[in-house]
Amino acid sequence: MSLILQKIDPFTQPSFTLKNRLARLLWNIVYGLFFRLSPRPLHSWRSFLLRCFGAKIGDGCHIYPKVEIWAPWNLICEDVVAIADEAIIYNPSSIFLGSHSIISQQAYLCGASHDYNSPTFAIVSSPIYIGAYSWVCARATVQMGVTLEEGSILGLGSIATKSLESWTIYAGIPAKKIKQRIKIK
Repeated sequence: MSLILQKIDPFTQPSFTLKNRLARLLWNIVYGLFFRLSPRPLHSWRSFLLRCFGAKIGDGCHIYPKVEIWAPWNLICEDVVAIADEAIIYNPSSIFLGSHSIISQQAYLCGASHDYNSPTFAIVSSPIYIGAYSWVCARATVQMGVTLEEGSILGLGSIATKSLESWTIYAGIPAKKIKQRIKIK
């Protein structure tokens, strides 16, 4: 009886297609063998590996070896982007990182959640946009659908639940505007 219920139980069904799961399996193998173990200065090598999996990576990007990227094919980085060790890029939908943006250590860009009102607890996702010259500080979290406008800063350990205005510094849980930033370009 429980075997029959398990086959029709929507909670036991996969959230992603077989093609997606196989692509992520292959990426995880390449990540474990060639990306994660690469020496820190080999940014071009890691950019090459990400491009092989469909990422759009601009020139001069510094993506460190301990970054966790869920789906490289949904990652878009303009020129001179930095993603530090232990940052987590969970991107079932696209994540865009503008030129000269910085994602610091243990920052979390969370591009998906679950529809808690759905009987299947279905995955829902939405793109994240990090504008040029923006900075997501260490251990900060950006929720799905959030935009950090150009030059905005999300402070240490803060959580962005709504979009951040350009050239403004935010901090706290949830993040609140604390002051303006001097425009640097």
